[in-house]
Amino acid sequence: MLWAILLPAIAYVAIDYAPTPWAPALIGLGWLAWSLTEYMLHRHVFHFEPRSALLQRAVFIIHGNHHTDSNDPLRNLMPPIVSIPVGLLIWIAAVAVAGPTGTWFLLGFMSGYVLYDLVHYACHQFPMKGRLGRRLKTHHMRHHHLRAKGNYAITGMVWDRVFSTNISANDKL
Repeated sequence: MLWAILLPAIAYVAIDYAPTPWAPALIGLGWLAWSLTEYMLHRHVFHFEPRSALLQRAVFIIHGNHHTDSNDPLRNLMPPIVSIPVGLLIWIAAVAVAGPTGTWFLLGFMSGYVLYDLVHYACHQFPMKGRLGRRLKTHHMRHHHLRAKGNYAITGMVWDRVFSTNISANDKL
């Protein structure tokens, strides 16, 4: 519900302070950046295997607990206390690089993030019977039930193919 307010607010700020004919391209670039970020975070941060017990605990709190109880609805969404400050940092970086038009990039990035969050939640909580829904869910469930080292992407499944981490139906444990 919070993002139903925040995404239009970001769009309003972009329209009001940074009108540009490049808005669709910047939104697309933001979505693409989110898609790659989603993959990289899941692969390299959420599945990091540190030697230190303290870091092992931190990785478990960040993501390992989701694998322990993957269908717990409270562990399927990133809490706003994390996503909003991270979004603000992305906005600051985007504006530092592109000026006010960086807000359009933020809109694409955060729209991609919200789509990811909704799809991830649905993968764990709903049957997802449509063709695309089934494909997304099957892809993600292979990550949980076949091999955690693979199928890191939720919404940008192409990255698993690009980086050779795709788990196919023929793969075994």
